[in-house]
Amino acid sequence: MTGARAAGHRPYTRFRPHTPARPCFRCRTCGAHWPCQPARLALLRAYRDNRVGLMIYLAGQLQRALQDLPHADPAALAARIVYWVPRNRPP
Repeated sequence: MTGARAAGHRPYTRFRPHTPARPCFRCRTCGAHWPCQPARLALLRAYRDNRVGLMIYLAGQLQRALQDLPHADPAALAARIVYWVPRNRPP
């Protein structure tokens, strides 16, 4: 056996979701500020037909970040967590 099976890994363990670690709001997988690039791509894919749902989800994450990081600049957190979403849906 070769690859993941030889190492004792199951195929589904290779993908780790890029989710925020609280209270620091860094990615649990790669350590970058959340949402990292892989998280952004996954969110856009997951909410591709539900932009309002995506914005509601991100607004909730922003609220948690503001509570967890009281000394952080609110505008910078909003830019990082919410304002990256494209304004217009590509054709």
